[in-house]
Amino acid sequence: MPHSALLQQYLSSLQALKAKEQVPVLDLACGHGRNGLYLIENNIPVIFADVKGEILEQVKQSVEMLATDKQKLAHFWQVDFELINAASSASAPDHISPLQNKLFSAIIVFRYLHRPLFEQIKAAIIPGGMVIYETFTEQQALLGRPKNSDFLLKHGELASIFSDWKIVHSFEGIVDVSIQDNTQQAIAQIVAIKPN
Repeated sequence: MPHSALLQQYLSSLQALKAKEQVPVLDLACGHGRNGLYLIENNIPVIFADVKGEILEQVKQSVEMLATDKQKLAHFWQVDFELINAASSASAPDHISPLQNKLFSAIIVFRYLHRPLFEQIKAAIIPGGMVIYETFTEQQALLGRPKNSDFLLKHGELASIFSDWKIVHSFEGIVDVSIQDNTQQAIAQIVAIKPN
């Protein structure tokens, strides 16, 4: 599967952030890393983060096939972003989010939703930095998986979460994923800049 067209559309903005700040992009819940790999190929440093070590190993193998100078732009972080649910447990009263005290020029998130993370994502992006977020909406349950509402955005939810940022792109609707087998997905997208 190719990288997201959103990244291609906003590549120059991400490159400008890199030139100005020298802070990496976080590919949060990176999966097989297709989006982060596209950024690496365009000389943008990326931290690939995922809960699954075996997935990160596959991304490392993909990175190793790139030129040496590009390989140096990739870093890997095995982390469970959903651990913040444990914040109130008696065994970990001082538990903090994995994103706490970390800063990124941008955070990209595709096909992943864990609502307690939104405020941590917003805090972990530098002023003037960018979020690029795309995932499924509730309409997806009518088209296929996922069907669990925990993993599906409500109508207008993504735009509402980033309403205090400068929204440069917002979309919500049904897109054609595969013309060959007539596959569609219901998604929401946002590209937003954090206020300075």
